Amino acid sequence: MNPFSSGTRLRDMIRAIRACKTAAEERGVVRKECAAIRAAINENDNDYRHRNLAKLMFIHMLGYPTHFGQMECLKLIASSEFPEKRIGYLGLMLLLDERQEVLMLVTNSLKQDLNHSNQYIVGLALCALGNICSAEMARDLAPEVERLLQFRDPNTRKKAALCAIRIIRKVPDLAENFINPAAALLKEKHHGVLITGVQLCTDLCKASVDALEYFRKKCTEGLVKTLKDVANSPYAPEYDIAGITDPFLHIRLLKLLRVLGQGDADASDLMNDILAQVATKTESNKNAGNAILYECVETIMSIEDNGGLRVLAINILGRFLSNRDNNIRYVALNMLMKAITVDAQAVQRHRATILECVKDSDASIRKRALELVYLLINESNVKPLTKELIDYLEVSDQEFKGDLTAKICSLIAKFSPEKIWYIDQMLKVLSEAGNFVKDEVWHALIVVISNASDLHGYTVRALYRALQTSVEQESLVRVAVWCIGEYGDMLIKNVGMLDIEDPITVTESDAVDIIELAIKRHTSDLTTKAMSLIALLKLSSRFPPCSERIQDIIVQNRGNLVLELQQRSIEFNSIIQKHQNIRSALVERMPVLDEATFIGRRAGSMPPTVSTSSGASLNLPNGVAKPSAAPLVDLLDLSLDDAPAPSSSGGDFLQDLLGVDLSPASNQSGTNQASKAGTDVLLDLLSIETPPVQSSLSPPDVLSSIQDNKSPVASLEELALPSSLSGQATTPVGASPMMDLLDGFVSNPPKPENNGSVYPSVVAFESGALRITFDFSKPPGNPQTTSIQATFTNLSPNVYTDFIFQAAVPKFLQLHLDPASSNTLPATGNGSITQNLRVTNSQHGKKSLVMRIRIAYKINNKDVLEEGQISNFPRGL
Repeated sequence: MNPFSSGTRLRDMIRAIRACKTAAEERGVVRKECAAIRAAINENDNDYRHRNLAKLMFIHMLGYPTHFGQMECLKLIASSEFPEKRIGYLGLMLLLDERQEVLMLVTNSLKQDLNHSNQYIVGLALCALGNICSAEMARDLAPEVERLLQFRDPNTRKKAALCAIRIIRKVPDLAENFINPAAALLKEKHHGVLITGVQLCTDLCKASVDALEYFRKKCTEGLVKTLKDVANSPYAPEYDIAGITDPFLHIRLLKLLRVLGQGDADASDLMNDILAQVATKTESNKNAGNAILYECVETIMSIEDNGGLRVLAINILGRFLSNRDNNIRYVALNMLMKAITVDAQAVQRHRATILECVKDSDASIRKRALELVYLLINESNVKPLTKELIDYLEVSDQEFKGDLTAKICSLIAKFSPEKIWYIDQMLKVLSEAGNFVKDEVWHALIVVISNASDLHGYTVRALYRALQTSVEQESLVRVAVWCIGEYGDMLIKNVGMLDIEDPITVTESDAVDIIELAIKRHTSDLTTKAMSLIALLKLSSRFPPCSERIQDIIVQNRGNLVLELQQRSIEFNSIIQKHQNIRSALVERMPVLDEATFIGRRAGSMPPTVSTSSGASLNLPNGVAKPSAAPLVDLLDLSLDDAPAPSSSGGDFLQDLLGVDLSPASNQSGTNQASKAGTDVLLDLLSIETPPVQSSLSPPDVLSSIQDNKSPVASLEELALPSSLSGQATTPVGASPMMDLLDGFVSNPPKPENNGSVYPSVVAFESGALRITFDFSKPPGNPQTTSIQATFTNLSPNVYTDFIFQAAVPKFLQLHLDPASSNTLPATGNGSITQNLRVTNSQHGKKSLVMRIRIAYKINNKDVLEEGQISNFPRGL
């Protein structure tokens, strides 16, 4: 016999394929066999059709295309013989799916077989329908399946129930047809039929609200009785698994009870007793018992409130945490994360066990337990739990330290009871895992230190001690360098000693040594070295005897290959050599940073600062009142020009471009110094021909900011003090207008004296219930300037609080905003807010006005932000 003829037996083909030594040889065997099967199909060979289809199924399982044999399935299904039908239906389920158009041809054969007198053929049809049923087939054959749910043979009823589940999932509208037959299945004694009936009822409840209400009222008591009978049934060999009678039926019944009890107090009361019985009597030393207990806990946590049952359920999860099986511990941790939202106090009792899971050898359990500990910590237990986590941080695996460090830092920031505790814990984390700490974390630490004026001496001494043993932790080095540069004199003089610390003897030379070590250490990155140079510059003023040594260290970096360090070194050396008279003012201590603003910026709750009214207190959307004497200008992604428009003063514009803090620094020695224009210091440092003047502006503020535009390393202001924290600029009275240094600085535009209205009002912006109307006027003899009165009206029933109007214009325009009349906008149009704007158009007659606006307000303490662009200004403006 030809080994590849259509008459080849299936076992011979399998043997030939398995004998192949290469993939190419296997493909050749399959190709020849498929060719022989195609030839037999073309010849309409009835004798070997079932054998050919069996071989096609094996070829299909090997991953080769077999679509040419799909019609052979239909021919075999249409046969009157059971063996051929069986092969046909098996091929139908394997070679086709519900997306195949040819499946439409088999609907009629399925309908005939569902009505067949042979229960085995009916079973074949039900099995095929349950596997490949499409929505169209479900609608056509649903009546037959509904009838078969009441068939005399239990196996047929079981298959019909499984088929009905498939139909309901495909066509939920048919659910009401199966409610009564499904309810009848819940009274079955045969466990196979009962399991499928319970699953059918569960799917019906999910698909139909009517079915859910029907089963709650009619079937809850019966299901509770069934579960009680199964739980208390004597030993039954045919259903016994590990000493438990039919755990699969247990689980199905518990899942259905969970669906029925959720959101219904009466149904929940009916099942409380049986749930308590299952939870207490089920053995937990076998996997089958643990599966039932887990489902029981799920059900207890999902139904209506019963405090005693929930404590029992959480105690079961606590026992799971002590199990040796990792899978059981993992699912217990998952369940406890859900339970903590329901009964946090009961979960807290298992805190010690959960904490032990953080130290587990399995990485997935460690991570899940850490997330749970994060949810467990509150103000009352933050200290002991944080101590446990930091102790474990010392011995944890390197790959786990990143997650653990992030969680610990977040917890410390969130629940810190006092600043000294916050600083102590953060120093411990930085000492153990400083290389895993993100930038925003040590930025926040510097902000907190800056605000804790009574802890400056304590902090700098603690950092100095920590640096002696943990110099390899980069974040710790950065914070220490910053603090020593700011508060180095406190370190030397032991200023602000607390009762809890021991005196420490540090000389000026020792402080310089540790900064020099940070610069010369080969593992220090560019950010650390740049911050160290700034700290040395500050120490050169605080420690006059070490000034020459500091200058030598700075000079060593003049030839550095990194442009950032080279530039800082040259500039700082110039300050030490040529600008002795202003050095002390330049290196004054940083002003206290706005902690609340920094937190808001970190959380992303505050929009970017843009040009707003000046002179009044501005209520920012996060509720923090901040003086806004000269706010920044932000283009708000304005597409017309890429350069920012000047604000009302040259100093403001400098601050806008450079992110510079031009406000006078606090004088720590108590001597009041005259405030000078910050721009004079800038021009002096840039070697522009202006006389040197004293200023309270620190060199890092100017130099670092100048370098920001093109330097490869962020400046100290950007690293330790994000730009959002920069103070507002102040320009002294009588300061001369700024020269054209960075694309032209302009003085304040003239204030209009006469507001004669000659232009029509326009509705500039309208979004939902908010309307903005602009009224225009021009001062006599100044056609370039336009005065605008903006009127804001709220048509909604809600009052808008903390109302802020912000605007930006392209480079050829200058914009000035006066304070708004109010920051509360009444509801339903019962009042309005007015605000005056003044726009100067340098391209008057060539370009029209255009403006990008942003409106921020709160509705019921919820932040709302709206944006838009205004271009419908009247002509001639």
